Amino acid sequence: MSRYMSAADLGITVKKNDEQSLFKWFLASFLFGKRIGQKIAAATWHVLVETHERDTPRELCHCSHAELVRILGEGGYARYDESTADRLALLCKTLIDQYHGRILGIFEASESRADFERRLRGFKGVGQVTVRIFMREAGPALFKSD
Repeated sequence: MSRYMSAADLGITVKKNDEQSLFKWFLASFLFGKRIGQKIAAATWHVLVETHERDTPRELCHCSHAELVRILGEGGYARYDESTADRLALLCKTLIDQYHGRILGIFEASESRADFERRLRGFKGVGQVTVRIFMREAGPALFKSD
């Protein structure tokens, strides 16, 4: 695939103040940010969000480790399934504990775009690549200057 997948490729329209679209894109960005093919990451996102309806932090937190590993495997995300399951569970727990389970909670707690990005990188398993992917489409919805 010669271009990066977009939110629209997954059927997501990222909109300002739309927690659901922001979280779905964040979840997709998390999967795309790993060293795994885009098609596999997209298939895994579809299995998580559409097949198993794990499209909120609370829904993801209700999965056991074994369930998350199985779901990731269904999408073909087998290479990193154990570590990704751990990081997804921790990501959701941290999002709930620190930001009331909301991407917009991160935004509201941030003083600037740089602070928002720093807070995103604070989640285990979220590095610069994931932040860059997420902000490519969420940045304009969250920050007027983009």
